[in-house]
Amino acid sequence: MATVVLTAVGTAIGGPIGGAIGALIGSGFDHGVLFRPKGREGARLADLQIQTSRYGTQVPRLFGTMRVAGTVIWATDLREVKSKSGGGKGRPSLTSYSYSASFAVALSARAIRSIGRIWADGNLLRGAAGDFKTELSAFRVHSGDENQAVDPLIAAAEGEALTPAHRGIAYVLFEDLALGDYGNRIPSLTFEVEADAGAVSIGAILADVSGGKLGGAGLTEIGGYAAGGADVRDAIVPLVDAYGLALETGEDGLRLSATGLASADVGVGMLAARANGRIVDPIERSGGAADAVPMALSLRYHDAARDYQAGMQRVTRPGVGRTEAGIELPAVLDADAARGLATERLQANWAGRATMTLRCGWSALMLKPGAIVRVGDAPGLWRIEEREWEAMVVRLSLRRVPGGGGVLPAGASPGAIVRQPDVPHGPTTLLLADVPQLKDGVASAPLLIAAASGGPGWRSAALFVMSDGGEATPIGRSAPRAVMGVVDAALPSGSIMMVDRENMLVVRLLADDMDLLSSDEAGLAQGRNFCLVGRELIQFEQAVRTGIATYRLSGLRRGLRGTDWAVEAHEAAETFLLIDEDRLVEPLAALGGAGEAGASLRLSAIGLGDVEPIEATITISGAALIPPSPVHLTVQDAGGGLAIGWVRRSRGGWRWSNGGDVPLGEESERYEVRVLDGDALVRRAETTVPGWRYDAAMIAADNAAGHGGGVVVEVRQVGSAATGHAGRVAISI
Repeated sequence: MATVVLTAVGTAIGGPIGGAIGALIGSGFDHGVLFRPKGREGARLADLQIQTSRYGTQVPRLFGTMRVAGTVIWATDLREVKSKSGGGKGRPSLTSYSYSASFAVALSARAIRSIGRIWADGNLLRGAAGDFKTELSAFRVHSGDENQAVDPLIAAAEGEALTPAHRGIAYVLFEDLALGDYGNRIPSLTFEVEADAGAVSIGAILADVSGGKLGGAGLTEIGGYAAGGADVRDAIVPLVDAYGLALETGEDGLRLSATGLASADVGVGMLAARANGRIVDPIERSGGAADAVPMALSLRYHDAARDYQAGMQRVTRPGVGRTEAGIELPAVLDADAARGLATERLQANWAGRATMTLRCGWSALMLKPGAIVRVGDAPGLWRIEEREWEAMVVRLSLRRVPGGGGVLPAGASPGAIVRQPDVPHGPTTLLLADVPQLKDGVASAPLLIAAASGGPGWRSAALFVMSDGGEATPIGRSAPRAVMGVVDAALPSGSIMMVDRENMLVVRLLADDMDLLSSDEAGLAQGRNFCLVGRELIQFEQAVRTGIATYRLSGLRRGLRGTDWAVEAHEAAETFLLIDEDRLVEPLAALGGAGEAGASLRLSAIGLGDVEPIEATITISGAALIPPSPVHLTVQDAGGGLAIGWVRRSRGGWRWSNGGDVPLGEESERYEVRVLDGDALVRRAETTVPGWRYDAAMIAADNAAGHGGGVVVEVRQVGSAATGHAGRVAISI
């Protein structure tokens, strides 16, 4: 027996793949010898999605556009920054720590064009526009060309003489990436790498990974591919398995081809009836068992529609059988193409049960192994797997391949994906406000709140307290994005004794993804829908969206927490802030000081999207220290004079408790009473009870001094740290 030996094969490729190729050619030989599984397999989809830092980890050659995790090839220790806040007026200080790290990640053993989006722990770290969502000092891309220079940070840390340039390896370097969002550790990263300008043909991939020794004309294009493994075999096996490629030889060398149209016909005239003078059967047919073919086949791939994450398409066949098969293809496809591939492979397995052996005359030597042919009246298409010269005849071993290209109709679904919006960080909006105590209890120092916010991509900003000399003292980062905006028109004055259903508040929020919700009485009692409009604290029942970012608020509780003095002080375009304690920062507490009335505070914020720091300045009024105005002032005749009475309120309690009085909230109960004639002070007095007698002698003296007629009695509670707002009643004397 003689065998046709492709002598060029053994030396053309060389290395592990060249030594494996022997005498036979065709699909059976491809998978049994050339692509025989061995100890180390090529890259699997999971390998491309899990970041590693192990020695000896393979770095794939990337084609087209892929999403890969890469391998950490260099890293510094975590850099710790300690900051101290608080500690003023006997309060303990708070020491906080923040961490950052610098590290390099290898992505491709082939030069790349650019880096697109980056994900950290599944969340977007860098957007398509190149904007980062987390702070870092610098980000550098080394494309992997042969002229690549060493990275300056690595060279500074390790010494230039000991720092490799990693030529031929594309990698990126993060310098001082803030780790606070990732549990103070280097997050698991994945990268959108653009290695080529567009789709790449499988033939070009074969030529690249084999150094030009393999080719494939007319093969399809794919959006991306990660070629990995110990050798060329490992790199191309996923393509061979998924596309059913077969190795052929020709004048232009070795190439892989896919099932296509028949290149020749094997007619009756080519068959041999005798071999060495003996009568032989020129055609032998056989078929495999149906249950040997998998019932279902799944193909895993990268789906561009799902941000290049892994997708899977599964197809089934009718009939008997129990087993399922799977193909791992580290390539970028759409759902329809992936489902079509899976269908073709399942159909190929089914059709491939049928085999045929032909004994032909010498003319069959013109038929090349791997070629697709038609055989007489045998149905379908057949691939030549073996060609042997035996007993003076040419023996051809054939296997049936699917004919007609029957695939499932288009319309496969890639599956749903929860995608984080990719929008730039945008500029910061900063608000400073001096407000009454927002929690239960009595304040001992002014309460200043800082709220920072921005558009849909805004996340946070670094905060600094600025001195008169321009020195910046860091106080940490802002709270999460606050819901804030402006009021379209000045809010008219309204009742503080009952729900204001006459007036409505029209608000334009900072971004169209911010929401305001309605609430019932139970929710309002728990503090929902509490907002600051100018200097007045308000609660609203109903919120109706009237535009992209506008709301109409109604059912208003006015002048809350003692801000009834501000009910009549509204202006157009006032600031609106939804009070959410988790989204507010107290800069004075972070600074460790208490603040004094009359002093000023200058706060600066800078976020990732800010070209220059954003500043806000406020003069401290100490609203949390000012007692609220007395209410329910009454006037009664009292023996020729007048008895003025009132009900006090307290900084220490804003709810009725079983009808009893609220706690005093001050060191002692004391009031200042003034009688005013216009702006002129007529009389001043102090009392320690919620009442004062304007007797007949006082009234007569004031009349004699020219203040007869109408005057106003103004009552203020004298608190431990400040005199409160006034309650007023007009009287005639």
